[in-house]
Amino acid sequence: MEAWMVNIRRELHQWPELIYEEHNTSAAIRRVLDELDIPYKYPVAGTGVVASIGKGDPVVGLRADIDALPIHEQADVPFTSKNEGKMHACGHDSHTTMLLGAARLLKGMESQLKGSVRLFFQPAEEGGAGADRMIKEGAAQGLKAIFGFHVWPSMRSGHIGSRPGTILAGALSFEATINGRGGHAAMPHLTTDPVVASAAAVVALQSLVSRETSPLESAVVSVTRFSAGDGAFNVIPDTTAFGGTIRCLTHDGMMTLQKRVTEVIRAQAASFGCTADISWREEDQPYYPPTVNDKGAFEFAKDVGIRLLGDPSKFEEVLPTMAGEDFAFFGRAGIPASFSFLGINDPGQQTGHGLHTPRFKLDEAVLPLGAAYHTALATEFLDTYAATTGKRDEL
Repeated sequence: MEAWMVNIRRELHQWPELIYEEHNTSAAIRRVLDELDIPYKYPVAGTGVVASIGKGDPVVGLRADIDALPIHEQADVPFTSKNEGKMHACGHDSHTTMLLGAARLLKGMESQLKGSVRLFFQPAEEGGAGADRMIKEGAAQGLKAIFGFHVWPSMRSGHIGSRPGTILAGALSFEATINGRGGHAAMPHLTTDPVVASAAAVVALQSLVSRETSPLESAVVSVTRFSAGDGAFNVIPDTTAFGGTIRCLTHDGMMTLQKRVTEVIRAQAASFGCTADISWREEDQPYYPPTVNDKGAFEFAKDVGIRLLGDPSKFEEVLPTMAGEDFAFFGRAGIPASFSFLGINDPGQQTGHGLHTPRFKLDEAVLPLGAAYHTALATEFLDTYAATTGKRDEL
């Protein structure tokens, strides 16, 4: 299957599509499912596909995201993106391919499955909360558990990593506009300078982590955008704007941080005689809660991973990361969920470039491992659930 998977992945890689625009990607997924004679529902959450293999209960879920990023590709591969300014810089093309590989394996053993496997080809992970939309449309009803994973450039190829509890942070983005009164830069006393107010606010925000967050907890406040004026060097503008992101490993921490960011920006603006308008952009980029691995689901995924790899040292218990993931919505919906990382770093191929960078590359040798891990998680879960249910029935 390796060559088959590589061909699928390279096709997807050359035609990346952004959130809720994954029409051709979805069509390619459906084409493969049709070839495998696997039934599916479409559209789900706009451009998503949900396939099913097996019959009856229990139902276990496997999830892959399908969208790309607005990045111009600079990777030295012969199958670079043909969609200008768009790139699979987060490996979602490989996630989709590995789930299609699992679909092929599972279809081949369908008669042996002790329940059903539901395959989620999910749109809009990169800010559109496609998982939340799928859940709200009822696609996750009846799931006993769900598993997903993400390729990870900082981990050696052939390794799997995860952890119990929180593995990825919650995330929100914000935009702030500071309103003052502009004028000639030679006469600043006649203005209400929004540039100075904005600069003070950006500096003050840093104390929310350094002085208001416990050293034993984790939080991030990053200002990533700042604009002021129209290019003239002797004009103080009427308004300035800046924005960024906040991250925290707990929902309560996220809510506190959001409240304090709003308060600090408004207070700093007021101290300079300005006003502030703040948007948390939840219509464009909804709040992502922290991704929390269910303890039992994690232990199960760890056991399956170690047996699949054949070497306990290749399964790493990792530290949490401050990146966000909308797989979190499955856990928040009360479904036992576990998320893992799949290493892709092969120094010989220079596949250690970070996610969301224009030089990101994939070690395609991991594609069969990913398909096998998906398959093992599903079949082992159904077998274990059936065995456990049988014992309970006897009692």
